[in-house]
Amino acid sequence: MTSVGTVISYPIPAYANVPIQSNFYEPSRFQISAITLGQTTTVTTTADNNYVIGQEVRLIIPPQFGCRQLNQQTGFVLSIPASNQVVLNIYSLGGDPFVSSSATNKAQILAIGDINSGQTNSNGIISSLTFIPGSFINISPL
Repeated sequence: MTSVGTVISYPIPAYANVPIQSNFYEPSRFQISAITLGQTTTVTTTADNNYVIGQEVRLIIPPQFGCRQLNQQTGFVLSIPASNQVVLNIYSLGGDPFVSSSATNKAQILAIGDINSGQTNSNGIISSLTFIPGSFINISPL
């Protein structure tokens, strides 16, 4: 005889497996505080980011911040030298330098992809996986 308060731990019952709701996830978007140009491009963000090596990202840089050649460029994360830095495979040597600005539209780095398209990395999309690490931040109140 089972008691009324028994919790089944495996498999997870449907009522305990809450569906993912898109309003509980925000895209991994971070403000850029500095960019170092060169054979590769190092992007420093104002907060620690959650990107991973091999992830594809896009740079959004309004004209007030300089670096016009990097606006809308995409690249792959090659390394993570600090928790608020990523090194991208974007050649930027000789470009306009990044400058600080108090503009309303901030310079940003964004993850490319969503939780439905599989892992995106330098080898392309691998549909056997169901997520892209670092592409979304869980802000669920649950």
